[in-house]
Amino acid sequence: MAGIELIRPQWPAPPNVRAIATTRAGGDSGGAFASLNLGSHVGDRSRAVAANRRRLEAEAELPAQPVWLEQVHGTRLVELTGAPVDGAADAAMTAGPGLVCAVLTADCLPVLFCDRAGTRVAAVHAGWRGLAAGILDATIDAFGHAGIAPAELMAWLGPAIGPAAYEVGDDVRNAFSAAADASAFERNDAGRWQCDLYGLARHRLVARGVVTVAGGGFCTHADAPRFFSHRRDGQCGRQATLIWLSPA
Repeated sequence: MAGIELIRPQWPAPPNVRAIATTRAGGDSGGAFASLNLGSHVGDRSRAVAANRRRLEAEAELPAQPVWLEQVHGTRLVELTGAPVDGAADAAMTAGPGLVCAVLTADCLPVLFCDRAGTRVAAVHAGWRGLAAGILDATIDAFGHAGIAPAELMAWLGPAIGPAAYEVGDDVRNAFSAAADASAFERNDAGRWQCDLYGLARHRLVARGVVTVAGGGFCTHADAPRFFSHRRDGQCGRQATLIWLSPA
């Protein structure tokens, strides 16, 4: 079996910050989940998911098993300390070297954060509901509570559905009231909206004072050989986006 494909963010993170995103290639799952499905909640065989997670840990040389969240499109962030994580959450943060923050997506936007000093990292699951509810704000606030100002942060936007493929209704458009968000929606010929998740995230980050924002430009829907897409396929697997502080 060929090795898995890893996307390594191009951003000016300090050298002790490690980050990757997976694609769908190189795993043990079959059918709608072919082949590197990392989601245990989508109907795939548990043995295949476990094998895929072990393969990821080995080939990406992770320092520990990722902490897989129960994602619910909310705004709860959990701090990883090595103790078990309780309850649902859509973001994970840590200052502990060797602890791996991870989120699973199949069209929603994964966002990675670190500070310029390399003391703290976070991974965020940000679909439109999470963006509208303030998941990025909650993460920036959590860094602030740790004494890290927004200007000291940088963010990377991982693989998500692109605006050309993401048609939404008035309910989604109306969930975003800020004038700066308006340019992230374009009316189409059917009277609905093409939604730019990347644009929405960039607007929110910049508005909060995060000046270094990298990544974006992927489209999970358009790139079927590389990415799972719930909008395209319905039942499907999940790719992962991960970040950690090097333990050495």
